[in-house]
Amino acid sequence: MLVEAGPLTRQHHEAWDEFVLGHPHGTPFHLLAWKNSIEATFGYRAMYQVATEAGEVRGVLPLFLVENFLVGKALISSPFAVYGGALADSEEVREALAERVRRLAREMRVGYVELRNAHAEESLGFTGVSRYVTFTQDVGPDEEAILSGIPRKTRRMVRKSLENGLVTRRQQSDFLAFEDLYSQNLRRLGTPCFPAKHFGNLIREFGDGVDIREVVLEGRVVAAVMSFYFRDQVLPYYGAADGKYNALAPSNYMYYDLMRWAGQNGYRVFDFGRSKKESGSFDFKAHWGMTMRELPYEMLLVTRKELPHYSPGNPRFRIATKVWQNLPLPVARALGPPLLRLVP
Repeated sequence: MLVEAGPLTRQHHEAWDEFVLGHPHGTPFHLLAWKNSIEATFGYRAMYQVATEAGEVRGVLPLFLVENFLVGKALISSPFAVYGGALADSEEVREALAERVRRLAREMRVGYVELRNAHAEESLGFTGVSRYVTFTQDVGPDEEAILSGIPRKTRRMVRKSLENGLVTRRQQSDFLAFEDLYSQNLRRLGTPCFPAKHFGNLIREFGDGVDIREVVLEGRVVAAVMSFYFRDQVLPYYGAADGKYNALAPSNYMYYDLMRWAGQNGYRVFDFGRSKKESGSFDFKAHWGMTMRELPYEMLLVTRKELPHYSPGNPRFRIATKVWQNLPLPVARALGPPLLRLVP
C-alpha cells in the first residue's frame, strides 16, 4: 500500500487524536484542542497534514499559516507551543510528510517552515536550530523523595516556602487572578501579554486536561500556574508570581506542590518545559536538578535567505523590550495581544 500525505479532513478528526494519544512523542499541542484554541483566539489558518495508508492514519503534522508584516509568511508547528513537529510510525511516513511540507511551502511561497520538535524522531531533515532546551523530572507518590531529589539550595527555598502559610487552590474555570498575575509578569519581562480569551479558550477546549493552581496567602493569590495534563505527564505551562512576595518563595512552593500533587495522583513525569539557553527561565529551572534535553527544532527556508530569530533575546529587540517594561499595565494589556500575534 502507498502512504499518502495531505490536508486533514473531517473524517480523520477522531483518528487524529487517537493517533496522538497513542504515539510515544505525542503532546497536548498535537491534539485538536490546541488547533481549535489557536484558531479561536488568534485566527491563524490551520494547515494540518495527515499521512494515511489504506485510510488508516500513520502520521500527523499540526501546522498553521502565519502571515503578517513582521514574520512575512510562514508555516509553523505550532504557534505559541513549545512542542510540535511530525508524529509518524515509520521512516516512510516521515518522508511522505517531509515531501508534503516541501511541496506545500513552495506552492504557498512562504518564507520558511518552522517545526518545534520535542524529539529527534520527529525531525523531517530540515536545518536544525539549537536555541532551546527542556527540563523533565520523574515523580512519584513519595513527596519526601521528590524533595530530596531537588538540589540543596533550591530545596532550602522549598522548605522555607512550606513554612510561610501558603496554600493551593485549584481552579478549572475562573482564570482572572491568574491572568492578572501573568500579564504583570510578561510586562516585567518586556514581553507582550496574551488576550484573556486565550486562557478561556484553552479551558473550554481541553476540559479536564487543563487547570489553574493558585497559591494563596491570607486570601490573596500570590502565584498561579496553568498546567496541561496529558497521559502520565503534567506540564506547567503558564506560570507567574507576585514580585512583592518573593521573600516567601511562592514560585518554589507552587512548583514543588504541583510535583507532589502530580506524583500522588498517578502522574509520572513533570515536564518543566522549554527555556532559551542563558535566560532567566533557564537559570531558574536548572536549579531544580531536572534532566535537561536539547530541543531539535528545525527550519526550512523557502523564499527567505536566512533563518529568522524573533526571540526577545535577539539584540534587535532590546530597546523595544526596555520600553515595554516601563509601560503602564493597562497600556501593555491593550497593546500586547495584537503585537503578540505577530510573533507566535
